[in-house]
Amino acid sequence: MGRRSRSMMSDSLKEEIAKELGFYDKVEKDGWGGITTRDAGNMVKRAIQMAEEQMVKNQK
Repeated sequence: MGRRSRSMMSDSLKEEIAKELGFYDKVEKDGWGGITTRDAGNMVKRAIQMAEEQMVKNQK
């Protein structure tokens, strides 16, 4: 039985990041379950980086 959890990221944000990182074609072909653990980790890292950048921007 696979794990199912609610995503903290919107689908549009996940798609944007996957396109930026260059593996969106894999998502289109195989769905989100088709990405590698490394791709998922890089996606999370990028989302964190984007959130941090937004926080800095909002503090100014």
